[in-house]
Amino acid sequence: MASKDFIFQGFTTRNHIDAIRHVIEIPDIEEIVLSVAFINEDGVRLIENNLRPFASKTKVFSGIRNDITSRQGLARLLELGVSVYVVDTGARGVIFHPKLYLSRGAQHARLLVGSANLTLGGLNNNIEASLALDLNLDEQSDREFVSEIQEQFTELPGRYPEHIFIIRGALELDRLQNSGRLLDEAETLPPRPAVTASRPSNDPISRIRLDVIPLSRASRRARSEPVIRRAVGHVPQGQPQTQAATNLELVWQSKALTERDLNIPHERGTHATGSINLDKGLLDEAIDHRHYFRDAAFAHLQWTPRATVSVEEAEARFQLIIKGIYYGEFPLQIRHSTDTNSRTYQQRNAMTRLSWGPIREYVSRPDLIGRTLSLYRDEADQGRFVLEID
Repeated sequence: MASKDFIFQGFTTRNHIDAIRHVIEIPDIEEIVLSVAFINEDGVRLIENNLRPFASKTKVFSGIRNDITSRQGLARLLELGVSVYVVDTGARGVIFHPKLYLSRGAQHARLLVGSANLTLGGLNNNIEASLALDLNLDEQSDREFVSEIQEQFTELPGRYPEHIFIIRGALELDRLQNSGRLLDEAETLPPRPAVTASRPSNDPISRIRLDVIPLSRASRRARSEPVIRRAVGHVPQGQPQTQAATNLELVWQSKALTERDLNIPHERGTHATGSINLDKGLLDEAIDHRHYFRDAAFAHLQWTPRATVSVEEAEARFQLIIKGIYYGEFPLQIRHSTDTNSRTYQQRNAMTRLSWGPIREYVSRPDLIGRTLSLYRDEADQGRFVLEID
């Protein structure tokens, strides 16, 4: 009789990374079948070392035409030697959605069925649930059950040859990407606010604190499409009807925002600085944040040296989006210290600060503690930026 287990990722410390690794750990593996709606490169990376020894015995079925499954994710599987089948329903309104991880050995099989996709969110960061079964193939009922699952997936390409087919190489991935059926992870989605507001939102909900430790994804270039969608709401009072930034590049993401970042005084008598340090955040280790903002992220601005101190100042326009709400476009000041002999520089602390200025009232909110600040640059007008707190 099958033994059963329940994985409740997020509300417990158990995640699907470990659960899938456990599926693959049975002895004498003969076949592995993975079926998911969405795959991206980060998701594959988390389990690829476990899959690699059994790549020639692994079949992966993945949905495409869903704006999530990426070329990079499927390419990484192909590099491992996995057999990759894609499921194209031919319609964005019909999604291939089963999430199943199965391994079969000579005498045992393990099956994980639930909500987790082969993505960073699905395997760790999201709230997901799955049922895990440990099956004994010496028992007829377990053996027939596993065989039925294998047979149904094996038959799919023959039953739906137009919609379910194996990927042979990079040229096919290029074709699917060029036709819009695979996402390019070099282009990530920009923020998509649906409402606008002239005052700070009265939404008091803070970011949920889960039992799993969140994993960070790499910063990537944002896809070309309008940032602002005014489906509901109104244009903020006193704000001009500005043209939305279209070609956005994600140039920096913070770690979890603190009271100090958000200018929320921690104790009585504490004075807020009125600004946020632009520090290492989630930048790649090879990037020196002490120079990055002045020489790269804000390189195209008009910098003016201050007469009495080793500081340069610049001004840029920033569109502000918080928890999906657009608040308008504001001029903000940036200050950069050029003193490479200072203790701040020697200790590798932040050398660049962004003044909250007129948006301080919007960001000084306890419900934003623990969230992430993303900084986007408009490639068409590099004096314009987007700040998103989510």
